[in-house]
Amino acid sequence: MSKEKPFTIRSYRSSDREAVRQLCCQTGFLGVPIDPVYEDRQLFADFLTTYYTDHEPESSFILEVEGEIRGYLLGSRRPLQNQLYALYQNIWLFFRALARYFRYNERSRRFIRWTLVHGWREVPAAPRRVPHFHINLLPAARKMSTTRALMSAYLSYLYRCGEKRVYGQIVTFQNRRGVELFERYGFKVLNRAEITKYKAFYPQSVYLSTVIKNLETAEPLSVTSRSRS
Repeated sequence: MSKEKPFTIRSYRSSDREAVRQLCCQTGFLGVPIDPVYEDRQLFADFLTTYYTDHEPESSFILEVEGEIRGYLLGSRRPLQNQLYALYQNIWLFFRALARYFRYNERSRRFIRWTLVHGWREVPAAPRRVPHFHINLLPAARKMSTTRALMSAYLSYLYRCGEKRVYGQIVTFQNRRGVELFERYGFKVLNRAEITKYKAFYPQSVYLSTVIKNLETAEPLSVTSRSRS
């Protein structure tokens, strides 16, 4: 049995931006590279990471293993700012994708069509005035210890800032630990919706679940001894 490599949890730095974008694309299709589903890594990373890295970097945390970035948690405790940015960004990215649409392959065009027709319908509802997060780790780094340490750093940050609740939206599918893991951390499932955008590539059901945690009634997770803020 191999010994787990030591890791570090630290605050996001501006020099991490490109590595975060690459990791986002490396894991964008149910934990593996997004390319078979959507070929435009630039727009994909823009949509999922730009707000957090460029407009609220203080709310994000990085997982390092042997000096390399192997995971991240992108968070926001400014929901109104995040929602206003998303409104502007969605319009801007729509026109950028439209300009490139006929240069895309058929799979990428199918992804764009799904986003426009079904995407907004299939995302489950989430609280509007509550901090949130996205967590992402490379396959080799997906362990209970690393996930717990990233969550601990973020929840402790929110607790120090006086936040009362936090939510996340977690993708779950066959053979992948998901909601049950976050329930161990004190989250409760608020709602769940099936996501169909991967049907052509992955035959099993894929769900997006909104999970929420009350920070007023319980201390944040304790940071493991292997990590440091």
